[in-house]
Amino acid sequence: MMGFLNKKIDNVTVAAFLVASFSLLSRILGVLRDRMLAGHFGVGDELDIYYAAFRIPDLLFNLLVLGALSAGFIPVFTGLIGMFNYDKMSKEANDLVSAIINWLSLVLIGLGFLGFIFAPWLLKIITPGFGPEKLAMTVQLTRVMFLSPILLGLSSVLGGVLQSYKKFFVYSLAPIFYNLGIIAAVIFAVPIYGVYALAWGVVIGAGLHLLVQVPAVWQLGWRWHWSLPWTDKNVLKIFKMTTARTLSLAINQINLIVTTSLASLLAVGSLTVFNLANNLQSFPIGIFGISFAIAVFPALSACAFNRQQLIERFSKTFRQIMFFMIPATGLFIALRSQIVRVALGSGQFNWEHTQLTMDAMALFAVSFFAQATIPLLVRVFYARHDSKTPFYVGLVSVVVNIAGAWWFGQSMGAIGLAAAFSVSSIVNFIMLWLVLRTELENLDEGRIIQSIFKFSVASAVALVFIQLVKVLVAEVVNMNSFLGVATQVVIATIVGTVVYLIITWLLRSEEFLEFKQSIVNRGLAKKFKGGEDQSEARGI
Repeated sequence: MMGFLNKKIDNVTVAAFLVASFSLLSRILGVLRDRMLAGHFGVGDELDIYYAAFRIPDLLFNLLVLGALSAGFIPVFTGLIGMFNYDKMSKEANDLVSAIINWLSLVLIGLGFLGFIFAPWLLKIITPGFGPEKLAMTVQLTRVMFLSPILLGLSSVLGGVLQSYKKFFVYSLAPIFYNLGIIAAVIFAVPIYGVYALAWGVVIGAGLHLLVQVPAVWQLGWRWHWSLPWTDKNVLKIFKMTTARTLSLAINQINLIVTTSLASLLAVGSLTVFNLANNLQSFPIGIFGISFAIAVFPALSACAFNRQQLIERFSKTFRQIMFFMIPATGLFIALRSQIVRVALGSGQFNWEHTQLTMDAMALFAVSFFAQATIPLLVRVFYARHDSKTPFYVGLVSVVVNIAGAWWFGQSMGAIGLAAAFSVSSIVNFIMLWLVLRTELENLDEGRIIQSIFKFSVASAVALVFIQLVKVLVAEVVNMNSFLGVATQVVIATIVGTVVYLIITWLLRSEEFLEFKQSIVNRGLAKKFKGGEDQSEARGI
């Protein structure tokens, strides 16, 4: 069984498909989780408290874990094992994993302890619009949630090992178990303990996220041991590469904190609306944008300083992402009301909440193309050992986001926060593109524009059919029932997808033909069918 789970996947499209498939399952569970939360609590104080309580623990995780892994650990560790070496872990690689886990554990535990003590003062700054009782509850949830960055930190290092060995199967299972932990808390504990149970659900989910990956890394030969090397060249290299990335993530976290602060000053439930809409819109971003970026990262690292190969790899992946994201944009805007009603419309989540959330989601969707390709652009810089450029570009975009959130929030409320986010994402994309093009002199724009034109034509035709199907289905189903709305969404989506694929096929889209070949002729069943170890690629 473990041999099957540890299969290697070299083909980027197949690897991305596997990651996207598990990401889809995880995000479906995430939507189910949000539906249960919205149905139980509605848009109000409780979920505002829950989402605000994430901010400081998430700050620790993003700064210390994501920074180290994305910018430092994976490139260095991959260099130790060799791009195509999938044998047992060497002593040097084993020592590096233990050293990073030990350092991260010490730092996260220490900062978590400080955060536990100073949480009341920190949250008073972050949520100035919360009253005393609301603030006190947020503090209690935050203190419990400080356990999650420690567990997720350890888990992410193990996940980095699995990514480096292209063992994406088990890595992709981890987020599923994370959501299952929270869902279990909503089902069994929330009715008894209320919103407090959600904090423990997050901790349980983080623990499952860690435990599911341990056996696969153990099988690779890793054995933990205590060491805190100060002068090890690999550890120092990771620390050096992590610095700029950590600063970049710090800016993004400041951005989220400012958004939380501004939301706390708006109407009750504004923070909840922003987060629910953001979770829904991240569905296609995670499945397509992040999955492809993760899957291609090892290949980008291998050809980072071969200009022609890098451009070809970047262009191909960029076009593959846009093949999915352009129709997804139209779909989310055309079916925004139905999507929100199906995903969240139950219990205490009423029509007013639906309108606010769907308007916010539509504004998020405007920047799908930017949000989905920024992870790819950023990884090109990381592969070239440049973590400073994404930092400086991120700094500018965050300033734009904060200014926009303040400006739009005053007149548009919660949906203004989504508008500001989209504007800043587009600014981020444009700046990264221009800098990368300056470095490489050419990003294969001709082929990219040609492909985007085909995708846009196909999406426009598909949208006509989606609107027609919406009207026809609404005539024969009860649009006031969950089943009726879900039927409309499913039929409209299927028809739109079929039309889109037919038009891209008629236009001889290179991306459609490759997608078809990868799925039909080189599907996962064939990849996993006996033979040599075929492990994987991953994305979070």
